[in-house]
Amino acid sequence: MSRYDLSDEEFALLEAFLPPERSGKRGKPYRCHRMVLNGIFWILRSGAPWRYLPECYGPWSTVYGRYRQWKNNGLFQTLLDALEARARRGDKIDFEFAAVDGSTIRAHKSAAGAQKKGLRHRKAKNDRG
Repeated sequence: MSRYDLSDEEFALLEAFLPPERSGKRGKPYRCHRMVLNGIFWILRSGAPWRYLPECYGPWSTVYGRYRQWKNNGLFQTLLDALEARARRGDKIDFEFAAVDGSTIRAHKSAAGAQKKGLRHRKAKNDRG
């Protein structure tokens, strides 16, 4: 089990909301949802590009395709809503505490299109002489 893999208990919570693994269609069997979910979480947690997905999760294109399919059909929102409802029922969400990251990084004026000081000064010098 990798660092980002779902435990048996975590996967059991999500499994009920996943589509059936056997579609009944002919051809290659569907990849195991657990392996695909672990691959998706590996990418999302590590920040690596899809093509760097370790082979133990299957082909990156399969994992990416399933991620896009589930994202577009709203499966991830359904999972989040179900997990939130479960946490609310168990009083596991603390509504008394909230943290907001208010840090900002100020950009230089020239980043917004303003002319750089040194450039204006050099132009004026070259025009005179």
